[in-house]
Amino acid sequence: MHDIEETQARLQEIAAMGVGLVIDDFGTGYSSLAYLKRFPVHKLKVDQGFVRELTHDPEDAAIVTAIIGLARSLALDILAEGVETRPQLDALLALGCEKFQGHLFSRAQPPINADEIFRPWLPRASQA
Repeated sequence: MHDIEETQARLQEIAAMGVGLVIDDFGTGYSSLAYLKRFPVHKLKVDQGFVRELTHDPEDAAIVTAIIGLARSLALDILAEGVETRPQLDALLALGCEKFQGHLFSRAQPPINADEIFRPWLPRASQA
């Protein structure tokens, strides 16, 4: 990100190949609102730090609401990270978020399980 123009050119090339760009942990670290304008972004992932206290902290709720609203206004896909409880899920659904990841749905899985998840009809390599 030291050379924004070079980064923008490379990301445009990648987007032209049909690859979508996601800004992970949006709202923290190096994520910037300027990136939404400069880069071919397709999706924002709401950082789990905001989701964790969504139902207890009005400031986190306001931030999540703003991120979801921003994504909708820019026609970007939105995904909430770190969803661990039903109240978090319900709050996110009420705010218009429809994609989630977190322990409420599944614990992290080892790579060997990828074939079972994405191609359950194929036997594992070790079984063939």
